[in-house]
Amino acid sequence: MPAPAASRILLTGFEPFDKDSINPSWEVARALDGEVIAGGTVHAVQLPCVFGNAMQVLDEALAGLQPALVISLGLAGGRSDITPERVAINLDDARIPDNAGKQPVDEAVVSNAPAAYFSTLPIKAMVRNLREAGIPASVSNTAGTFVCNHVFYALMHRLSRRAAAGVRGGFIHVPALPQQAAKQPGMASMALEAQISAIREAIRTAMTVQQDLRENAGQLH
Repeated sequence: MPAPAASRILLTGFEPFDKDSINPSWEVARALDGEVIAGGTVHAVQLPCVFGNAMQVLDEALAGLQPALVISLGLAGGRSDITPERVAINLDDARIPDNAGKQPVDEAVVSNAPAAYFSTLPIKAMVRNLREAGIPASVSNTAGTFVCNHVFYALMHRLSRRAAAGVRGGFIHVPALPQQAAKQPGMASMALEAQISAIREAIRTAMTVQQDLRENAGQLH
């Protein structure tokens, strides 16, 4: 018998991109696949790092699972901590081509849709709990304009149209792995086990905290 929708958690990660052989977002997602966290069962789905195609795979996963919680993960190679994203913008502007060679410039993710959506995850509570667990974390106010933001915006647009269902969702960026950083001197990294522990805690927080914290997480620049 399938698990009730209220206990299904959709966790997505991306395939490797930009000539890399590994993507920590997918390594974390698949490591947590099948795990029960705060009463919810994690279902991991890999997304292609391709504009449009990633949205299609996400749509199929949403339709098939009908989850109560959706968290999409992506790699932010220049960051040193776990960064829950605050806002998704309706813009595709690719500095590099995606895995299919697409490189949109100043295009809308969804035509005739709002300029932006906010995450509905308790992102500040996530950051507090991660820091208390000894894991570097901070709120991010930009998910970029590549496929990560593309998926984040598409997800929030879909969920906004199903607001009555009360499904929560958002996006979290994770750092590079040590083996990736070793190829680029000076790049920050975080071990895979630490990332898995971090996302497990982020999911637990999202499943148990209904009202996010009201505390400063702003940035000057």
